[in-house]
Amino acid sequence: MKPEIVSEEPLLMAELKSELDKIKKRDEEPNFRVAKTEEYLDAFVEQKPTKARELVKKLQDLDIPRLKDIHIYKLVDLMPASVNEAQVILQGYSVAVSQDNLKKVISALNE
Repeated sequence: MKPEIVSEEPLLMAELKSELDKIKKRDEEPNFRVAKTEEYLDAFVEQKPTKARELVKKLQDLDIPRLKDIHIYKLVDLMPASVNEAQVILQGYSVAVSQDNLKKVISALNE
């Protein structure tokens, strides 16, 4: 039987970290992938899920054309400090965002 994908939604790394904590409490001995993922998240995630959600909401409220949720989630996960860093992050996607809009994004993330 082939698994069926019901829906796809982006997930913040901060939220994933809290979900992994639930899995660790549920399972006596987490598997190798859980341990490796947790190690990665411990190295890169500095913010709480509630703070990350607030940042996502802030960026969504900016109503930047062509910037979708998946892009917003990636920007919040990686927290670019400059317009150039934001451009590098968005290069992985087929999306073009103006310099002015990227400045708005950076100022919202740095507040």
